[in-house]
Amino acid sequence: MKILYAIQGTGNGHIARAEDIVPILQQYGELDLFVSGAQADIKLSYPVKYKSKGLSFFFGKTGGIDFLKTFKKNSSKEVYKEIKKFPVENYDLVINDFEPISAWACRKRDIPCVGLSHQSALLSPKTPRPRKMDPVGEWILHNYAPISKYVAFHFESYDDNIFTPVIRADVRNAKVETKDHYTVYLPAYDDKKLVPLLSKIGNVKWHVFSKHAKKAYHVDKLSVYPVDKDAFAKSMTTSTGILCGAGFETPAEALYLGKKLLVVPMKSQLEQHYNAAALKNLGVPVVKKVKKKNLDKIIEWIESDKRISVDYRDTTAEAVARAVALGKS
Repeated sequence: MKILYAIQGTGNGHIARAEDIVPILQQYGELDLFVSGAQADIKLSYPVKYKSKGLSFFFGKTGGIDFLKTFKKNSSKEVYKEIKKFPVENYDLVINDFEPISAWACRKRDIPCVGLSHQSALLSPKTPRPRKMDPVGEWILHNYAPISKYVAFHFESYDDNIFTPVIRADVRNAKVETKDHYTVYLPAYDDKKLVPLLSKIGNVKWHVFSKHAKKAYHVDKLSVYPVDKDAFAKSMTTSTGILCGAGFETPAEALYLGKKLLVVPMKSQLEQHYNAAALKNLGVPVVKKVKKKNLDKIIEWIESDKRISVDYRDTTAEAVARAVALGKS
């Protein structure tokens, strides 16, 4: 059986999850990989047959998406050409992690496309939802990478076809310690904005991983590092707590590790507001923005020792098996 695994390359979570999914999919047949998107800081360790800029959302520096850059960097004409010529008909099974080129190519040629992603979980009416809904965001969620069937991942198994998160093997196997630093990953914020704000909180050691930093530097007890998968994993597994966006993989890993967690959903990013609603239901504190007036909430979190208990057993092989079975049915 020939299988195409199409992976979204905007952000690091999809790539990180793929590291564990690829070897399982390889057991089912001849596997080719397609990565589209231009915002991941980490590289897949497996050979990628197809690459594309795809339809990427570009992070800004003040907590949201840079819509002007997103518009300038995306060419609808080029995307249409790629959809038209992408050879999905050469495959017996297409597994899609929120990747638009292959998903639309499958739809236009009436070829089954099975979603295997976190975003797919948000299609279920049983998943937690933000109070304020965004019609444009909802349209994007349903139409950005359309799928015919799906298996999904979320913080809890809210529905029959939703599994708990894929936790990277290196995180599952890591030696977990509690040192005196806090790990920060907020890709939509410039480190030059974060440093002066977090420095106002005295006697706290911060490890800030920034998409915008070219090299490491230090300001008193605060250290800024370029994003590096291994360095980030080491910082996270030995941290006291983790301050991050309301994405999926990093909060899931923080929960799995038993770390204190505080999340900041990205502006105008509906998925993160879905995630924030789910995390809030679990008892995780949520801050709307990293700004001076919210420092008290961050200090309150630092002074608290509240940790959320989860049971994230390894169900990755089971989820992949179900996705493959759906593709055959």
